[in-house]
Order: sequence, then C-alpha cells, then structure tokens
Amino acid sequence: MAVVLIGFMGAGKSTAARELADALGQRSFDSDELLAERFGHSVAEEFERSGEAAFRAAEEQLVCELLASSAPQDVIALGGGSMLSARVREALEGQTTVLLEVDADTAWRRVSGNGDGPERPLAADRDAFARLHAEREPLYERIATAVIGQRPRGGLAALAPSLAVLGETGGRARLLWARAASGEYPVLIGEGLLSERGPEILEHWPLDRSGSRAFCVSDGNVAERWGTQVGETALQITIAPGEQSKNLASAERVWSALIGAGMTRADHLLALGGGVVGDLAGFCAATYQRGIPVVHVPTTVVAQVDSAYGGKTGIDLPAAKNYVGAYHQPAGVLVDPAVLATLPEAELAAGWVEVLKTALIAGGELWERVGAGAEADGEVIFACARTKLRTVAADERDGGRRQVLNLGHTVGHAIETATGYSRYRHGEAVGLGLLAALRLSGLPELRDRVAELLAARGLPVSLDGASVEEVLEALGRDKKRTGAEVPFVLVQEPGDVTPGHAVPASDLRAAVQELAS
Repeated sequence: MAVVLIGFMGAGKSTAARELADALGQRSFDSDELLAERFGHSVAEEFERSGEAAFRAAEEQLVCELLASSAPQDVIALGGGSMLSARVREALEGQTTVLLEVDADTAWRRVSGNGDGPERPLAADRDAFARLHAEREPLYERIATAVIGQRPRGGLAALAPSLAVLGETGGRARLLWARAASGEYPVLIGEGLLSERGPEILEHWPLDRSGSRAFCVSDGNVAERWGTQVGETALQITIAPGEQSKNLASAERVWSALIGAGMTRADHLLALGGGVVGDLAGFCAATYQRGIPVVHVPTTVVAQVDSAYGGKTGIDLPAAKNYVGAYHQPAGVLVDPAVLATLPEAELAAGWVEVLKTALIAGGELWERVGAGAEADGEVIFACARTKLRTVAADERDGGRRQVLNLGHTVGHAIETATGYSRYRHGEAVGLGLLAALRLSGLPELRDRVAELLAARGLPVSLDGASVEEVLEALGRDKKRTGAEVPFVLVQEPGDVTPGHAVPASDLRAAVQELAS
C-alpha cells in the first residue's frame, strides 16, 4: 500500500510527505507539483485560465495515474480538493490514507495572501475559506485510515513504524496519533488486532521486544481468555476482577512481583483488561522505578472508548474513588472491538454509558448515532477515542477543558463510594450520575431521553443501596473539590458541555433525591 496524505490546504502535506518518505526510505510525490509540471504553470494560474471544473478533471486523471503506479509505501501528498472526485476516492481504497488535521485559523494563516494576492485560488475570502474547511473535514474523516494532528517539522518520523503496521492490516484497522504535553503515542483500532494478530503485532509494536521485555498485568477472567494473545511475556500478573482490586494492596503486589522478576526501566508493562486493570497497571508503571512504559490492550467498552487514553492512572481508597494516582501517558494502545463479543450483556450495557457520555460531549454526528441507540462498534469506538484524545491534547492535566470528561462522574463516583464499590458497575453508577447532571443542567427532556436509553439496555435509572445523605457525604470528598464546593460539568445541549459550575446545595440534594425516589 502507498501512504497517501490528505487534508485541507495548509495542512502541510507536501513537507510531511518528504519527511515520511525519508523515514520510510521511499519516494515522495506531490500531486500539485506534478500538476504544475504538466500544465507548465502554477495551479493557481490554471484555475484562472481554465476554471475549476477543468482543473478538477485534470487533477482526477493525474491522481488516479499516480495511485495506480505507486510502489508499496511510496508517500503521496494530494491536493485538498482531490477528494471531491468519486473516482479518486475509489482509487484510495486499500491505501494507507493519512489525514493531516489543521484547524481553519491555522490553515488561513498559512495560505492566505502575503500582499500580492492569494497564494491559493480558494483562499481569497476568509469566511468562504472557513465554510469550505467545515464542508470538507467530514469527507476527509470518512476517507482516512489514520488521523494525525499538527506536529512540529521533523516530528513525523515517529509515525513510520505505526503506519507500516497499519498498512499490513489490509485496511482492517485505523490509526490515531495521540498527543499531550508530556508525550505522544499511537492508537491502533481494528477488528482482529488482538484476537487474530496480537502476538505478531505486539512483538514489535509499539515497543520492540528484542530490546524491551514485556510484563503483563491482567485480571483472572481476561488472562484466561486473552492472555496468550499478547505473545510471550517475562511475567504475567493477575488480579481478581472488579473495582475492589483497584487498591494499594494490589499495587504493592504488582510492584513486588516486578521487582522479583527483575524488571528494569528498559522493559515495559502490558495492561490487558478493562478500566480497573488499566488504571492499576498504569499507576504501577508510573511509579515503578519512577516510570516505565505501559502499553494498553483494553478489553472492555469503558476501556476502549475512554480509560485507556489520556494518561490518567490511579487506585481507590476506602473513602473515595481514584484518590491516589498519577498522569502517565501510554507508549501505545491496541484496540480490538472483536473481543467485546465475549463480554456478558450486563458488562456491555454498563460500558455503553461511557459511549453515551462521550456522545453528549461531542454532539454532532456521534450524538445522532448514539442518541438513536447505536452500538459500540469500531466506528463509534474510533469516534469516542478521537473525542477524548482531542480533549486531552488541549488540556492534559485537568486544568480546564479536560474536566468535561467528568460529565456524570461526580455523582457517579460518589454513588460507587457510598455503596462500597460493590453495588453498581462503574458504568451503571455513571449512568445515574448523567441523569443527575442533566437535572442540574435544567434539561428535563434530554434527561428523559437519556433515561430511556439507559432503561432500554436494562441499566438502573434510580438509586438504591445507599441513602441520599451517604451519597452527599461522599460527594463532599470528591477529589475535584478545591474549596468549599465541588465543581460540576453541565450541559447546554449535546456538543455544548462546560466544566467548573457551582451548584447550590439544595439543587444537588434535589437531583440526588430524584434518583432515590
């Protein structure tokens, strides 16, 4: 497969193609440069001479010829408008198609006029440019098999190994490149990546085991079903399934086992399991010898759509959930939606609440799908992961925007704490927390719709197992509290979710009381 770079004008595709080609040891091509050679003058001049329709016809012909004649792993940068051609889109099937993201403001700064008129024929008017960007982005996203955010010049070489693995999947996987202030890492999402090809992929990706031994943390159920699919490991440590294992005693057991097996900072840890395993293993990786790499292999819905990304790790204390932890970005995340088919229905339903939460935050197409009851398939998981990674890229350490990801979790965590982490699955408690958050947001109709979605999956929509007072007491110990009050995430509408809201004590009591009614 060729590596084909797509995206809006100003995304930096030409420069990126040269960098990637150098990293891969392959050739690079630029369709706009080749068109200019064929015309004998610039693309802008051809636009002016012949008009856009004639230009697009010539572009379509050249791009299809280029894709047909390319060698494996040649790197090709395509003009932003070439995706408008159905023939080009068909020719891209089977290629590794990489979307280089760029926001409209950055793109405009890069391509608008420098005093001598616009450098691009479609960059003459700022408002029209922004509208064109908004129109084309969904098209690019549907076509792309990999999505890469803006990176500094010279920073694309790190993508080469992941793009090579992506190309070997035969179009069965997609790649996200995660970025945060403290690190970046690849996320591979695709059917069969673990269940069919786990040992093969994890032997060399994202870390090469010839130089870094793999140690694995899992729970008993997951290890029995999928433990052999992570390949040979120096040690496999299993914990009991469930939130009750996410504690200091389990962390000490993992640390001691790693010391006993001689693990060094050159080695890495595999977190094979759901959110509990990921949080615990990530915390142990963050603290063992002051930090070792961790690779997440999530096997539950919650982990695949949320907890495996973003670097939050931690353990629970009896008094409060996730009270001890650290930020520690993974070295990579391998997501196989096929493994979800082995989960019990109740576990799938509880995990789906995290999909629902993410859709409320994202709004748009994701909310339309999830609000209509869509399952957590590969496309939904990809969209959820992308939503979270975009949020983390803007705010790694919960200083602002990332706090929206706590939607429903403030009351949800309090319910888990008040019921001793045993009455509700995490997703079930968060579902109740979403209902409380929507009541506090003053959105009774949306609350009713969410309650219907939860009930349709057999999830609880009322509280038992703890009193209102016990839940309110646990809320007072929430780790997000910075003063006398706990800040809440509230919703204006799907896609418009904001953190940091002070909520009157009487309103909070009423929202929890409504759950208990």
